[in-house]
Amino acid sequence: MDAAAGKHVGITLLSSSYTTDTTELTISFNHTVYFWSSHFSAITLDNQLVVLATTAADAGRYHVEAVNEMTGENATSPAVYLSISDPESEVVAPAIVIGPKDTTVVAGSEGTLECIANARPIDSLVVTWKRDGRRLSSGRRLVIPAPTSADTGIYVCEALLGNSTGKSVEARAQLNVMEPPSLTAQPKRKIIADLDRNVDIPCVATGVPQPRIEWYKDAVPLSKLANPRYKVTAANGLTVRRVQPGDGGIFQCFARNAAGETQAHAQLLVSSMAPTFTFPPSDQIVTERNTALFMCQTSGAPKPAITWRKGSQVLASGSVQVPRFTLLQSGGLQIHPISFQDSGDYTCIASNSEGSINSTSSLTVWSRTIISVPPTDKRVIKGTTAVLDCNASHDPRVNISFNWERGGVVVRPSSGGRVTMRQGSLTIGQTWSGDIGDYTCTVTSQAGNDSQSARLEVIELPHSPRSLTARLNDSDSRSVLLSWLRPFDGNSPLLYYLLELSENNSPWKVYLSEVDPVVSEVSVGGLTPARTYQFRLCAVNQVGRGQYSTETQRLMLREEAPSAPPKNIVASGRTNQSIMVQWQPPPEPQLNGVLRGYVLRYRLAGLPGDYQDKNISSPETNYCLLKDLIIWTQYQIQVAAFTGAGLGVYSSPVTEYTLQGVPTAPPQEVEVLAINSTTIRYTWNPPPQQFINGINQGYKLLVWPEKSPEEVIVVTITPDYPGSRHTGLVSGLKKFTWYFGSTLCFTTPGDGPSSSPTLLQTHEDTPGPVRHLSFTEILDTSLRVSWAEPEDKNGIITGYVLWWEVPGVESSREERSLSNSTLQYQLTGLTSTTLYTLQVAALTAAGRGVVTSSTISTGVPPELPGEPSNLVISNISPRTATLRFRPGADGKTGISRWIVEGQTVKEDGNEENWTVVYQKDNWPDADNLEIPNLTPFTKYRFRMRQVNIVGSSNMSAPSRLIQTLQDAPDTHPSNLTLLSATQTSLRFNWKPLPETEYNSSPETYQVQIQAYNSIGSGPWSNTVAGLTAESVPSGSPVNVTTEALSSTRILLKWSSVPQAQKNGIILGYKVFHGEKDSGGPPSVQVAEGEGGMTLILGGLKKYTVYVLQVLAYTRMGDGPQSNPILLRTKEDVPGPPVRMVFPEVRLSSVRVVWQPPTNPNGIILGYQISYCLDSRDPQRWTTVEVGSTARQFTVTGLSSEQAYVFRLTARTAVGWGEEQEALVVTTERRERPQPPRKLSVPQDAVESRHVRLHWVTGSSGSSPLRYFTLQAKELPNGDWNTHTADILHNVTTWTIDRLKPFTSYKFRMLATNDVGDSVLSKETEAVTTLQDVPEEPPVILAVKPTTTTSVLVQWKKPNDTSINGVLTGYRLYYRELQVNVSTFAEAEVQATKNNTTSTLITTKSTFKTVSSAALTEFELTQLKKFKHYQIVMTSYNIIGESPPSTPVEVSVGEAAPSVAPQSIKVSAVSPSTLEVTWDTPPLETQNGLIQGYKIHYWERDKQNQSEKVKVIFVPDTRVHLSNLTSYTPYLVTLTAFNTAGDGPPSDPRGARTTQSAPSAPSYLSFSEVTGGSINVSWGAPLTPNGQLEGYRIIYQPTAPVQGVSKLVTVDVRGSWQRWLKVRDLIRGATYAFSAQALTVSYGPPIQANISAQPVQGSPGSPMEMSITKTSSALTIHWSDGEIGAAPVTGYVIEARPSDEGVWDSFIRLLPPTSRSVSVPLERLRSGISYEFRVIAVNRYGYGQPSTPSAALAALSERPFYEEWWFLLVMALVGIILILVLVFALLLHGHSSKYKACGTGKHMSTAEESVTLDNGGFTALELNSRTINTKNSFLKKNGTRSPPRPSPGGLHYSDEDICNNYNGAVLTESTTLTEKPTEVSESELTDSDYEDEQPKHSFVNHYMSDPTYYNSWKRQPKTLKPIGSPFGYEECATADTEPYYQTVVTQHSTGGAYTPTGQPALTHVNPNTNPPPGSRTPVTGFSSFV
Repeated sequence: MDAAAGKHVGITLLSSSYTTDTTELTISFNHTVYFWSSHFSAITLDNQLVVLATTAADAGRYHVEAVNEMTGENATSPAVYLSISDPESEVVAPAIVIGPKDTTVVAGSEGTLECIANARPIDSLVVTWKRDGRRLSSGRRLVIPAPTSADTGIYVCEALLGNSTGKSVEARAQLNVMEPPSLTAQPKRKIIADLDRNVDIPCVATGVPQPRIEWYKDAVPLSKLANPRYKVTAANGLTVRRVQPGDGGIFQCFARNAAGETQAHAQLLVSSMAPTFTFPPSDQIVTERNTALFMCQTSGAPKPAITWRKGSQVLASGSVQVPRFTLLQSGGLQIHPISFQDSGDYTCIASNSEGSINSTSSLTVWSRTIISVPPTDKRVIKGTTAVLDCNASHDPRVNISFNWERGGVVVRPSSGGRVTMRQGSLTIGQTWSGDIGDYTCTVTSQAGNDSQSARLEVIELPHSPRSLTARLNDSDSRSVLLSWLRPFDGNSPLLYYLLELSENNSPWKVYLSEVDPVVSEVSVGGLTPARTYQFRLCAVNQVGRGQYSTETQRLMLREEAPSAPPKNIVASGRTNQSIMVQWQPPPEPQLNGVLRGYVLRYRLAGLPGDYQDKNISSPETNYCLLKDLIIWTQYQIQVAAFTGAGLGVYSSPVTEYTLQGVPTAPPQEVEVLAINSTTIRYTWNPPPQQFINGINQGYKLLVWPEKSPEEVIVVTITPDYPGSRHTGLVSGLKKFTWYFGSTLCFTTPGDGPSSSPTLLQTHEDTPGPVRHLSFTEILDTSLRVSWAEPEDKNGIITGYVLWWEVPGVESSREERSLSNSTLQYQLTGLTSTTLYTLQVAALTAAGRGVVTSSTISTGVPPELPGEPSNLVISNISPRTATLRFRPGADGKTGISRWIVEGQTVKEDGNEENWTVVYQKDNWPDADNLEIPNLTPFTKYRFRMRQVNIVGSSNMSAPSRLIQTLQDAPDTHPSNLTLLSATQTSLRFNWKPLPETEYNSSPETYQVQIQAYNSIGSGPWSNTVAGLTAESVPSGSPVNVTTEALSSTRILLKWSSVPQAQKNGIILGYKVFHGEKDSGGPPSVQVAEGEGGMTLILGGLKKYTVYVLQVLAYTRMGDGPQSNPILLRTKEDVPGPPVRMVFPEVRLSSVRVVWQPPTNPNGIILGYQISYCLDSRDPQRWTTVEVGSTARQFTVTGLSSEQAYVFRLTARTAVGWGEEQEALVVTTERRERPQPPRKLSVPQDAVESRHVRLHWVTGSSGSSPLRYFTLQAKELPNGDWNTHTADILHNVTTWTIDRLKPFTSYKFRMLATNDVGDSVLSKETEAVTTLQDVPEEPPVILAVKPTTTTSVLVQWKKPNDTSINGVLTGYRLYYRELQVNVSTFAEAEVQATKNNTTSTLITTKSTFKTVSSAALTEFELTQLKKFKHYQIVMTSYNIIGESPPSTPVEVSVGEAAPSVAPQSIKVSAVSPSTLEVTWDTPPLETQNGLIQGYKIHYWERDKQNQSEKVKVIFVPDTRVHLSNLTSYTPYLVTLTAFNTAGDGPPSDPRGARTTQSAPSAPSYLSFSEVTGGSINVSWGAPLTPNGQLEGYRIIYQPTAPVQGVSKLVTVDVRGSWQRWLKVRDLIRGATYAFSAQALTVSYGPPIQANISAQPVQGSPGSPMEMSITKTSSALTIHWSDGEIGAAPVTGYVIEARPSDEGVWDSFIRLLPPTSRSVSVPLERLRSGISYEFRVIAVNRYGYGQPSTPSAALAALSERPFYEEWWFLLVMALVGIILILVLVFALLLHGHSSKYKACGTGKHMSTAEESVTLDNGGFTALELNSRTINTKNSFLKKNGTRSPPRPSPGGLHYSDEDICNNYNGAVLTESTTLTEKPTEVSESELTDSDYEDEQPKHSFVNHYMSDPTYYNSWKRQPKTLKPIGSPFGYEECATADTEPYYQTVVTQHSTGGAYTPTGQPALTHVNPNTNPPPGSRTPVTGFSSFV
């Protein structure tokens, strides 16, 4: 092969047979392996070697060797010789040697284009790739790693010499990217198909090129099967038509193209055909006795069997045939004849082997229409109205109509209204003889017809008798003779005469009801003397009673003596020497004249003797007090009345005793003897009879403890025969207790003297259980048990018995008898980790007492038990319930007590407080408890806890809410009073039982009465049930159901209100119905009568959801409404679409736009557009249907400049609805319309709620108007709002409704055509609507009797928006109510139904008008005493009255008290109870009988939120107000009340409840958690219940650490300190912390656990820590460690002084960017060495600390005040000052006295616990610690043991308090009194060296000297405080400003802890100020300065 120099040469290296994936090519040149560079040679993609820019050195032989790396085989190609012929040239122009080739690749696989070019110099050759002019890369190859379809295109290879201006060469290639097939739709893996049904198997694929789809069935191509039922489409896949059983199998879909293939498969399963309905049954409506036919046609394979059911009964099938029910061949059901009981749901069931289906339809049976009330024969008076009633019973769902005929002629209503027909009744007015005849009533309806006939006759009344005269009868003084002339009989024979008389001008009354019609004279006898009489007479025939005759002249009869004695004589002993006699006058008819007075006579009863008389000359006096009578003696008394004619008859004698006296002698021969440990027996003889002085009512046995004489027990004994010896027992006494016993006799007036007391002792008995059984020193083989003496010793304790055993192992039982002084015992020789049962009992001489038992495991200390769970309530009775539960963990010892708490829930949902309802002792294995003493008919929930020797568990979760059963009431009504109501009646009053005491639903009261005399009482009368006053129903009708009958009618059914909730007589029901979410008031329809429980609502909107409610009403008003029911009326055809416009009109097309119908009446399924030329040719209409969502349509192909008529209609499932028609012209010359003009509202068109607007239509703008829009604006400040948006385009007037009465408006309009809206028209002038009647009445707030005949009515004005005009005033309607009347007049009933005042006025109501609208109260006067009145009110204006208010009833006769209770005292009893005492109002201000008091109480300043009322009934004048909040001030007012109402309230009295334990702190949190320390913070309790005194923090490890579990208690004094730094933790241990708040005692704890190690997510330890030191400062360096789960927010430096050994915060908080910090050496204490470490902080907390640095000591310099010259100067100055002071004292003499306001207080203690009450931090530390300066790192002298501090009021308590703590022995304490100075809150532990201290301090010098320091140490506890030469005294006690201090020690506290480490403002509690003369120690300053 020859080649020119500088040119290229190409050598084919391999054929394709050499190319494998494991072939390695090696090219050899002259037997040398040839390595080519990228610039001078290349191997192409098809294995050609191209040598570029050849030179002579390139000549030679070339061959290639291929090696298979897998097999090791190789092959060598023949050699090729290359020779170079032309000489080399310097420059060769670029040329494309091998250009890129068109390439096709698969998407996602790498694609490569190759372009090899040659030029010289080859080093300057640049090959670049471009696409669409954009450079892609350079190089011979362009690699596209994962091509997509977007990479398809032409790629250009360009070759160019880089340092030449020569022309470049290009080569192009096409890259095509293929995409493998992917399925966009694929079939399910399993398809189940029914026989003869089509089934689709989807398979759609995409790819490039488009894939080819091939189908296989069971691996056979469908093309070979050639099944015509298999149809393959590219768009959907495979469709198998009319599936057959052979079609089952696997169908595969393959999609293939050049890039690959994919496939999917599905298994087709062919099933038989299950039944289906072709004609399902439908609902039927049939009249009874007709035939009903249900269709039920089905299809299926095999043919389904048909069965008809009604409910669970089979009516018809292939094997069952019920009479009247026939199964038809088609599957239908025929029922004949139909009865009303056949109504219901019928189900057709079709079934075959493949399944079963059913369909249910309802049968509605209409009752046949019949005349239930036929017309009856009538005889009416001429000229009156005749009513022929005709009423039909019919199905309420059927409409009926009535027709009347007379003699075959239809009777029609007359135009003048004389003949009318209403609801079936025929009314004929002004009857005359022409109306006589036979009338037939015919009723017609869809459910049958009926007719009945009656006859009408017209007759007249008789005339009045004439010439009636009356004269006295001489022979009989009590009779009158009457005579008259016979009248005309009115064409009907007279039946009798009716005689009436008027006595003393009283109303006329019938005296003789049937006087023989043949007589004309009669004698009227039986009249009363001394009275005047008038007479009148009328005749009666068959028609009725005629007119009365003229009245006779008035005659008076002569006076006589009374013929009857006084009545109701009552005698009662007033004192033991007087009797009060009372009576009432004789009956008025028997007075026989004018009453002049009375004569009373009396004498000893049963003894002969004369009467003594008393003359009472005043007829008004009806009582007499007989005085100077004999004690306890019976008298006989009579009374007679007299008139001017003489004395009347005496009454029957009544007897009465003078009152008894009290006995004057005690019982005789009294013996008192104890018969057992709880009972004493008395025996005695009665006192002598002459000393009893009355009737012996019995004896009282008195017993009282010797040491508690006030605790007297009284037992009453009924008297026995007077001569016998009496015996009585007093039981229930305390055992083995000394008592005094005595007895006395008593009569009704009171007790006689008691016998001499006898001292005796009850017998000894076995003792009760021991107390406080507990275990200590629990080791593996021993433990100590201890107990306390029994609370109930019941004798002398002689010893104790203790025994123990392993449960179930009798041989292990051991018993010990112990002395009575032994209260603990050490058990030894026990088995390790074994459960033992221990029992302890006390002994007396009576035997062994109650055993106290517990279990304990050796080696395992007991702990608190767990709470019970799974509470289940069963066996619920009225007063008990069984509580089953799962006991909690027993705490490794036995359960000693179960405590059950209960909570009652009121009807209104309010929950009472939890209280203990039951507890059970000594039943450790209980899992159920019976809870006694529950209240019947009460809702409860329970919770419980269990108690062992350690304490109580937590409360369990509450049980479910249960209600106990009903029971008879436990108590009777209280406060029974009896008042004199009238002369002949008494009035009972009582306090009804509270609803909670009924033990059931309240019903009625039953009353009995018995008579009694001095001997005793008689039998009880029969029981009479009494109802309380009627009220509105408290419940609603039940079982309310609804049914839509049609698109406009709904049927409602309901059941009556439950009997217990009727509260009166149900007059009817009101049905409220309104559209859902309409916002307007609902409509109301009334169903009259209690029996009316169905109602059909008509005229409803179609396919509209209605809200339906029913209520019942009594005469008092409406009850509550039932729960709302939502029901939609049925569908109907829709209304017309609205807002039909044509916004785009062209010459040949229009676009019509519309909105859905305003009344869709269903679901719109589509629209129909019809149009034609306006030629009105119905044959030329073009119709188009569109979908339900369409709102526009474009019609094309129209003729230009033509008028078209368009009709648009909508369709629902019922059919096509109304059409909307519009005219449009195909023209382009259109514009917007002009607005309407001349808008006006004539004055005569203005009403109260609507006006009529007139206007003139403006120009249409060459486009037909479509509609008008009306806008309204309410003046003066309203906005313009659209009132009506679719007013018809062809009207010029419109009624604007929905306006408010008496309101001003303005209106404006705009017109709309197809182009758009016009501009707005001009506004109308202001139009004011007329007034209307008020909508609301005033609300009656109270009706209070002010006197015995008047009441004060108070009301609230109606809302201004409801007045509808100018309010003129009010009207008060009142009427007297009858007592015990259960039926009411028709007018009353109708008035209540219609709720109008007009009817009330006509039903005996009187009204008063209040003509001022500003008044809110009015007094009704001149009412009748002891009557019950009903009062309603209305408001009125000039238009009329509002509806009436809710009726209010009031009793007149008593008035409310006029003065409040007196001498009110309020005092605190407990933290939750106040005691209120008072005196009754003065008697003259009570205005009746006081029934009780109302106590209003509330928290001060929170009256609206917390006011409550408690009612107390007489005679109580003391009450405890409970369930109050602790330590809270309350105010209390009292009012007295009687039956008339409440009196005025008293002035408020106040008191504060006492303190109690607070609630738990609000939170407990942890921060700054490291391996050895933690910062604990907590929140103040939500309910402190008192003055917070401090907190208690307790912590201990949750598990023993190295065998030791140490409990530490820290008491924090002061309420503001709420954090604690704990430093003595063990790394990795988990600690349990609890916090309690303290007031008078500690409250419950809040608990939390924390592990003493950095929390997860906190940073790692900083690295590379180092310290550099200069002469003035230390610099600490470090680098970052791991940052943790969040960025570092800062760093904290900790230090450990050599004298403390505890790590403490030194610097906090450094910025997160810090990597070093400098510390001045003067901050360190001289002579102390320090170690330092760094801790990183992020939002999760403190991280791991760095490795501690090496110990570093601070340097000390000698300050100037330690120089000898400074000390000498100070000594001289001191001597001079002393001399001056002595000289001054001598001058003043000894007359001056020195005062000291306070002295320093010395505190001495030898305990570790130190409690300071300063309320702030102190510098005091425990365990011989020195005084702190500003912080623990300020300079101090000497070394100390590891401290145990108590700063700021901390108190510590743990196990090693008495020994040592970390090796520090408690040997002494320090007395400290410091002087306050102003110091900075920022310290080295809290900030970055703010307020730095000077390098040397005069104070620190003396503090560093041990001699001075020791003088300030605390003295030992055994030494008395001595005066210090540096004692501090101060005369000033002025307050200092708040200051801040911190003690950073092993434990430290603070006010409000801030986790970021910044100082928080700490306010000193003003309640914990130091005493005068002493100051709170301030850190860093000594008090001797």
